Amino acid sequence: MHIYCFESLLVFGELIDFNVLLLFLIGAITFIAIRVFYFIHLSRKPMGTRPSRPLSILIVLGSGGHTAEMLNLLAVLQMGRFNPRYYIAAATDNMSLQKARTFEESLMDKAGEDCHYMQIYRSREVGQSYITSVGTTLFALTHALWLMIITRPQVILCNGPGTCIPLCTIAFFFKVLGIKWSSIFYVESIARVKKLSLSCLLLYKLRMADQIFVQWPQLKEKYPRANYVGRLM
Repeated sequence: MHIYCFESLLVFGELIDFNVLLLFLIGAITFIAIRVFYFIHLSRKPMGTRPSRPLSILIVLGSGGHTAEMLNLLAVLQMGRFNPRYYIAAATDNMSLQKARTFEESLMDKAGEDCHYMQIYRSREVGQSYITSVGTTLFALTHALWLMIITRPQVILCNGPGTCIPLCTIAFFFKVLGIKWSSIFYVESIARVKKLSLSCLLLYKLRMADQIFVQWPQLKEKYPRANYVGRLM
């Protein structure tokens, strides 16, 4: 009789533990879902007033024309409004960071400004199999998490390279969890005339970017949530 009662108490305790765990999981999932929908709704609203102090910015560079377009874009921005500035390129891309250093050296007023040049591992190299890319993607996400923790940017600016996806993903979940707010701005390449690049399409469909800018009117018609700004480069 005593043994039966003891076993019943154990079963009852296990049921209580299971119910508590289930309620916790449901609560956590509900909380995250509400936060995600909140930030998706918030991203549709226009940006607020101009900040009174410089903002830290993370600038994602890419091989080929991506870096050239980004530097042309930075040349027309008021760079004094962004400080410190973090330039990030793929670990296999050395030319982009060198071009960024040359660009920074060309700026007239650099007094008191803080620039950093960093590299991030790629999620997938060109020609890499999809099976092996699972491991490299997880590694890239871990590296992106570390970079976001040490940089803590207020603004993320990108224009096409796939290396921006892990960084934007981490930044979005930081916002959802209330850890850190980073506004994500994506400027689509001028070479994209009829459809968005894969990186831009992912950020558009998943609504992770706060603002997406396109340079051709037909893209605005096809993707109405994007902002048409004309030719920037």
